[in-house]
Amino acid sequence: KTADIGISSRDLKDEEKEYKMNEYIIAYDGIVVAVHPENSVEDLDMNTINKIFTGEIKNWKEVGGEDEEILIISREEGSGTRGAFEEILDLDSVREDALIAEGNGAVKANIASKKNSIGYISLSYLDDSISGLKIDGVEGTSENIKSGKYKISRPFLMTTKGEEDPLVKEFLDFVLSKEGQKIVGKKQITVK
Repeated sequence: KTADIGISSRDLKDEEKEYKMNEYIIAYDGIVVAVHPENSVEDLDMNTINKIFTGEIKNWKEVGGEDEEILIISREEGSGTRGAFEEILDLDSVREDALIAEGNGAVKANIASKKNSIGYISLSYLDDSISGLKIDGVEGTSENIKSGKYKISRPFLMTTKGEEDPLVKEFLDFVLSKEGQKIVGKKQITVK
């Protein structure tokens, strides 16, 4: 109870749910698996992505690409994006020789400059400098994230404990209102 509102960029873990917090989903973020634009691979399934990031698959030719070693770009320890990505894909850890980049911007810059790389970023960082892969045939779009068709996504939560103070309740109501969601949507996050 050191703050009125907590914020999380992933689902709460079971041990965190034991605190019996009130959870409010304010948006969803797709975590896009991306490659260099010259990579011919366009679609992978969840199991294959798991095998790439754990190192079981190490060459692009094993998944229909060129005969080149796959370079993994991952986020730093403690990153909410990394935590959600590893949890969704049931990864214990990424390949030990993965290049670690701090922040979505650094991951994107590394993918854009390294032809044989693969990494993951928040949907809002996707642009023409990299190519987002389809996952099981589904493109990472706001519509597909919101509908649940795109499987690598996470909620952005606001949490409270117990009965909310009237001012806190008013703020939460605003964030979840049409006007509040419009502001959230300006950050290119998929609104509720």
